[in-house]
Amino acid sequence: MNPITIPYHLLIPCIISILMLIRIGIKRKILLTNNNKKLLWISLTVFLLAYLFLVGNALYDDIFSQWNLNKFDLNNDGFFSGNELNEKQAKAMAALNNSIGRNLAFITGIFFALPLALLTYIIGLIIMKRKKTTHNNVCEK
Repeated sequence: MNPITIPYHLLIPCIISILMLIRIGIKRKILLTNNNKKLLWISLTVFLLAYLFLVGNALYDDIFSQWNLNKFDLNNDGFFSGNELNEKQAKAMAALNNSIGRNLAFITGIFFALPLALLTYIIGLIIMKRKKTTHNNVCEK
């Protein structure tokens, strides 16, 4: 049985995202009081959460695939032979080996999280503009 290896190319971005989210959480009162940059910090938080979700899911899937494949190594020699080779073992091996999506999740996660953050920023701008015009209309009456 091969030991489960941690894919550092997925773990490091997850740790960085978590640390940045913790930092934003600790400093949220300071960061969110400035109305000019409030939307920027909210959008960054959305980006980090989406990125963490995507890359964290890829990390979980990779570790689970390794663990699932290791269940088929009955004599713990690190090789599959004899009665260890079966249809389920072949599916588990294919799930682990066909992992280009998981291995590139730290890159593709950016391309999926960035539009969400931009959409959050644009919707926030629209809401702030509508509130400002509504507030100005109420004050004029």
